[in-house]
Amino acid sequence: MKKELDKELYPDYVYPEFTPDPNEPFREPIAKLGKKITDRIPQKLGLKKITRNDPEYWGLAGVLTDEEAELAVKLGVRKPKTLAEIVKLSGLEEKKCEALLEEMSRKGLLEYNWENPKHEKQYVLPMYVPGCAEFFNMNANILDSNPEMGTFFEHMSRLPLEKITPFVPEGGAGIGMHVIPVEKAIEMENESVDLEHISHWLNKYEGKYAASPCSCRRSRLTHGEGCADDPEGWCIAVGDMADYVVETQKDGRYIDKAEALEILKAAEDNGFVHQITNIDGANKIFAICNCNVNVCYALRTSQLFNTPNMSRSAYVAKVEKANCVACGKCVEFCPAGAVKLGQKLCDKEGCEVQYPRIPLPSEQPWGEHMWSHNYRDVNRINCYDTGTAPCKTACPAHVAVQGYLKLAKEGRYDDALALIKKDNPLPAVCGHVCNRRCEDACTRGTIDEAVAIDEVKRFLAERDLNAETRYIPKKTIPSLKGGFDEKIAIIGAGPAGLSCAYYLALTGYKPTIFEKNEEPGGMLRYGIPSYKLEKDLLAAEIDVIRELGVEIRCGVEIGKDITIEELREQGYKGFYVAIGCQRGRKPGITGENAKGTYAAVDFLREAGAKESFALEGDVVVVGGGNVAIDAARISSRCVDAKISMFCLEQRENMPASKEEIAEALEESIELNCGWGPKEVLEEDGKVAGVVFKKCIRVLDEQGRFSPEYDEEQTVTIPCKHVIFSVGQAIEWGNMLDNLDLKRRPNGGALANKLTYQTSKPDIFVGGDVYTGPRFAIDAIAAGREGAISLHRYVHENCTLTIGRNRRDFVELDKNNISVDSYDTSKRQIPAKADEKAQAATFRDLSHSLTEEQVKAETSRCLSCGASVVDPNKCIGCGVCTTKCVFDAIHLHREIPGASVMRASEDKLKYILPNMVKQSIKVKFAKKK
Repeated sequence: MKKELDKELYPDYVYPEFTPDPNEPFREPIAKLGKKITDRIPQKLGLKKITRNDPEYWGLAGVLTDEEAELAVKLGVRKPKTLAEIVKLSGLEEKKCEALLEEMSRKGLLEYNWENPKHEKQYVLPMYVPGCAEFFNMNANILDSNPEMGTFFEHMSRLPLEKITPFVPEGGAGIGMHVIPVEKAIEMENESVDLEHISHWLNKYEGKYAASPCSCRRSRLTHGEGCADDPEGWCIAVGDMADYVVETQKDGRYIDKAEALEILKAAEDNGFVHQITNIDGANKIFAICNCNVNVCYALRTSQLFNTPNMSRSAYVAKVEKANCVACGKCVEFCPAGAVKLGQKLCDKEGCEVQYPRIPLPSEQPWGEHMWSHNYRDVNRINCYDTGTAPCKTACPAHVAVQGYLKLAKEGRYDDALALIKKDNPLPAVCGHVCNRRCEDACTRGTIDEAVAIDEVKRFLAERDLNAETRYIPKKTIPSLKGGFDEKIAIIGAGPAGLSCAYYLALTGYKPTIFEKNEEPGGMLRYGIPSYKLEKDLLAAEIDVIRELGVEIRCGVEIGKDITIEELREQGYKGFYVAIGCQRGRKPGITGENAKGTYAAVDFLREAGAKESFALEGDVVVVGGGNVAIDAARISSRCVDAKISMFCLEQRENMPASKEEIAEALEESIELNCGWGPKEVLEEDGKVAGVVFKKCIRVLDEQGRFSPEYDEEQTVTIPCKHVIFSVGQAIEWGNMLDNLDLKRRPNGGALANKLTYQTSKPDIFVGGDVYTGPRFAIDAIAAGREGAISLHRYVHENCTLTIGRNRRDFVELDKNNISVDSYDTSKRQIPAKADEKAQAATFRDLSHSLTEEQVKAETSRCLSCGASVVDPNKCIGCGVCTTKCVFDAIHLHREIPGASVMRASEDKLKYILPNMVKQSIKVKFAKKK
């Protein structure tokens, strides 16, 4: 059954509109020209009159004079004419005529042509798209004075196509643009033809290139749908068009072939699709565009209408399942949503899972019911409903577990670490403190024991401890200027803040982290004992983040040393608040403030920093989570006395991990389950003991925390110190003074669940300050989302949501799989530290797996997941091939007809026969 989409995450799309001033006089020359240029059949044939509310009218009325419109009508559409010919045709004086033509060219209504026998300059009245609707948007002055040009371009790239797209044959019939594959993806293809290669077009127009702004990116900004790419320079004009964009204020600049190749490479790095113009037949183009599907109107023609012939190249991507490891990078970048994650494993019957394909117009009646108005969102769905690898699904950061296990198995350790760092900037930290949800979900665990995923990650991440083997990721910046100057402040240098800074830096920013403590790391540094996470390891990973250009200012408390308002005045455009929950709670019982009582997080901060704490006598720790165990184990290192833990839950339901519980017991910590604190006993204001009452229920029938006690069944434990690990709170300080930021009753920040934007638009939150206390990997995942939001926010008129990957994954059904053969090796266990030695020190004496053990352990992976391509959606761009490091996805030339390019004037000669042929096919298919 098809999964229903969450409307909050996948809202219905509403198209932009423009309403012209009804009081402005109607101008017949404008209407006449609008009809002349349009490709909308009813308006073209006069079946519908052009009105002031039609884009053909208001799109020209705001830019052109009547005199210019009258002259343009005489030129005819796409009929090049010299100045002399136009002078004769119009009867205008030559100087005035030339001035009018040049002004119309500057605005964008006309273009130039020198491709004629005499190589004379000719003026051409183009169609709307590709044509003057784009050129208007390339002229910054026009767009500033007439922002409705953005909506005009949107309308004219969509409305004329609504009725004909289902009938467009392979090759596009001379309509719009045409996908041209990544050159490397088809280098080995023997049957490729010249026009399928970008090098062919660069050679054809040797020495005549100009980098010019992307009209789609600019247009979307006018109605709040920008994608935060820098629009400048992505469109490479060639031939006559190169001169045109330079000479007519279209912000073009001449470039050489080397720079053109650099632009194309930067586009591929960002996952942009190469497209060439497709309205002049097989021997002419005028631009190579590098298109982001989140804004591109040309790619929209196939994605909105679900008609791939409008865009596709002659190639289709195919996955070699044996090589694929469901890393998901092809999925993340596929512009068409043609690649999704599925599974390799057969079902219980031994059959391969069959995946649905989107219907084609040649297979059934077509109409708006088959369109995808929100294609930019649904194309970002990662999985088929039947699910994929459980490890990737369970991990909050959705790390490509299966992928790095395979790379480690092959000894490709640098590649493995690089793959991890695409989703997790702190793998060494997580290798020591992660709660291993990936292992809990691991399919191998249904057979014997889960793969030791975290141990392999720890082994790989130790390369970061050595400057010579440290992996510094390459930045991928959606700007050809080398980076972004917008200032972003991150408040808090814990895992969420560090992660946010890392991803912003990789996108081209130089964010500043403000941290009130003396060292960065947050609870990783001040809450986790060194015997679990050595501080030099944390420092090494933070050094990587610094090397990416992140500035960390420690000892600066926002609200005390400087305010958010003051930072705004300094030019900061966006803020990410990730201050965590660094204040401990107490249970609200008598005596809880006696001398010798502590909140666990406060105790851990001081004891962890000093690696000592003044304790005398027995210690009782109240709580059953990992923090409570940390407090108990640190206490045992600070005093030679009895350390006891008391918690509400029964042993099997304790929040602490099994490993943590086992380690505590190994260190002779006494564990008492099923008890809640009733009173702290005092003598002279100091702790003398604790009275506990029997807990008979922790959760109510709905699973909510609602403990019940037997008040008559109590036990009194003499002690000198009590450490409460019963919850954490947010310490806002004075940060929010005068900000009126909306919060929950418990003090946590209220924010949008997808974007993390708060009631103050420039303030975003993430990590524990939003979710409450969770694990480091949760905060790391949140930091990435914060970076995405901030990247979009600091550029005006960009959408925070459209085209955003919701990172929503589905686990395959482990009850419906068959595993015929697998490596039968037992789970590898690292050498164990000496228990007595570990119990006596703050140093981490634990060991990593050896290289031989890593080879053995990674062989145990069942390789559950794989990418699956829907060939009906694939547009053959080859972007997927640039993201795969496993040689698992390739382009195959299966649609040669898609490389047949036609002139726009001939489109009906090919569309109409295809319409008849297709209609007959659909009719007889229905009868069958």
